[in-house]
Amino acid sequence: KDVQKEREPHVCLSKEEVKEKIQSYNSSVTDKLKMTLNANGIYTGFIKVQMELCRPITVQSSQSQGRCAHSNNETAFYLPDGCVNTLHISSTNTVREVIEALLKKFFVADNPAKFALYKRCHKEDQVYTCKLSDREHPLYLRLVAGPRTEMLSFVLREHETGEVMWEAFSIPELQNFLRILDKEENEQLQILRKRYAAYRDKLEEALGGVWKPG
Repeated sequence: KDVQKEREPHVCLSKEEVKEKIQSYNSSVTDKLKMTLNANGIYTGFIKVQMELCRPITVQSSQSQGRCAHSNNETAFYLPDGCVNTLHISSTNTVREVIEALLKKFFVADNPAKFALYKRCHKEDQVYTCKLSDREHPLYLRLVAGPRTEMLSFVLREHETGEVMWEAFSIPELQNFLRILDKEENEQLQILRKRYAAYRDKLEEALGGVWKPG
């Protein structure tokens, strides 16, 4: 189970320290996703973000695939579980910019304010998660942690239920979500009815066996 952890302070690195860390980072990379230090001190590299979205995202109908519910020219689309996206970013890119870039890659029309980027760290057999602030720099975190995703990984999620900015949703989006909830509720009811019908059949079969004349 994930454990919430307070945000670690950002440590300013000198250009020489950044250069040394990038050299160390690149020497440990196994997937060819190396970092590059530019003459102006800005460095570029790659981060992988796992998409853990429970609610549907709104995309253009022509870009949608999978389970969906249509509404005019837009589609409420569920991303596959465990979907991972790789982004090429720079050390100046903030969390907010990374979220916007992810949504753009998936042709998502939803307001970026609905989403949050988390870092997930593995330490001492525990999994710690921490929601990143909009002003933090993911590539810096990747550089400091090194390339191993089991030590640090990034996850995109919706804001927690109590934090949802409902004013960021349009009326058609909210109506579409209600239709999806109704559909899911009906599906769950059908599953429950079939499950209990199966139980009933087994009980009646068992009772028939008990009372059956020897």
